[in-house]
Formats: sequence, structure tokens, C-alpha cells
Amino acid sequence: MLITLFFVWLVRFLVGAYPRWIGTTPSAAQRIYFANHTSHVDTLVVWSAIPEDIRPRVRPLAAKDYWDKSAIRRHIVNKGLNAVLIDRLRETDADPLDAPREALKHGDSLIMFPEGTRRSEPLPGPFKRGIARIAAEFPDVELVPVYIENLNRIMPKGTFFPVPLACNVRFGAPIKRGPEESEDDFLARARQAIVDLAEDHEAKPIAMKNGTRTQPVDVVRS
Repeated sequence: MLITLFFVWLVRFLVGAYPRWIGTTPSAAQRIYFANHTSHVDTLVVWSAIPEDIRPRVRPLAAKDYWDKSAIRRHIVNKGLNAVLIDRLRETDADPLDAPREALKHGDSLIMFPEGTRRSEPLPGPFKRGIARIAAEFPDVELVPVYIENLNRIMPKGTFFPVPLACNVRFGAPIKRGPEESEDDFLARARQAIVDLAEDHEAKPIAMKNGTRTQPVDVVRS
């Protein structure tokens, strides 16, 4: 679809979204990609970093209160991203997790941001409990931690024009919630999986010129 190709091209031109697979490889297996949340383009960045042949079955979670405000936003989120809309404001009595549950039951993979809101810090804050509940209900779905590097510098909250740095998207080894593991323990471990991806590298900010990185990205460690 043209709108999909346009978004992928635009994101890669502006910020790079270079994928780095560490401890895992691209796979069509059903997964939940969970990432840190630092800018309003995080969803597009993670989605664009996933290989083209896998991407159609990967659906990002998106806030209904933001994306349902205008016809243009609805077109982008529904036709461009095929997103799963989440009722963060609880405007109905339905469980906000019902929509992602249905997507998982249909075999789709998801992209989610367990912090629930954007932060300017490079490391994630505390996670909301939704991911722990989903992990317990769908134990066969792989949970892949993702660290989005540099977007807190490139597209900080409140800005619309990118700073010329490159963004790397680091995909870590899948995790699962143990059958006897408490929500708090799992949430701490899931957050730490992203922190480990952020800390286990030798990268420095990479300058961008006309959409192209000007020095090599960091070394991948397996």
C-alpha cells in the first residue's frame, strides 16, 4: 500500500531506524515487541525496522484518544499501520486490553510501549501492568524487548522537526513470564531487558546528512 511505503521511506530518511538484532533474528513467529517510549514517532520507527515480509502481521497498539481525533489520523492509523486502538481514557466499560487480546487470538503480532506514556529520559520508566497480564494469558507468544536509541534526542516530546542524528532499533532475546512469577517481578525483569539493550553497546550519537548516517553503527554482541 502506498501510504505504508511512504511512512517507511519517510522514517528511514529522517531518523534511520536501523535494525540491530541482538540475541534474536527476524521471525514470522507471533511476537509482542515491547519498547521504550521517548517520542511521538516511536511506533513508526519500530514498525519500519521490522522486515517487510513480516510487517503486515505486526500491529502497533495506538491510543484511541489521539488517533481518533480526525479523519487524517484515522486513515493513517487504520489504513497505514493497521493499528489496534486502545481506550486509555476508559470511555466505555470495556477492558482496554480486549482489543490486543482479539488481535493475538487472530494470530497477529503486536508492538507496545509498556510505560504507557512518553518520557524524555533515554531509559524506560516503570511499566504498566498490561504487558504482565497479556504475557500470562498468552504464554506461547514471544516477548521481544526493543530499545529505541537516540529518539529522545532526535524527536523529543513537544518537537516536530528531527535533530540530525541516526536512530538504531535494538531487538533483544525473547522473554516469557514464568508460571509462578509475580506481576511485579515480571515487570521489573521486562524493563531490565530493555535497559540491558541500552547499556550493552559501544555506540555514540551518529550524525545524519541527507538521510544517511556518516559513521558506522555499533558492534552487535551475541
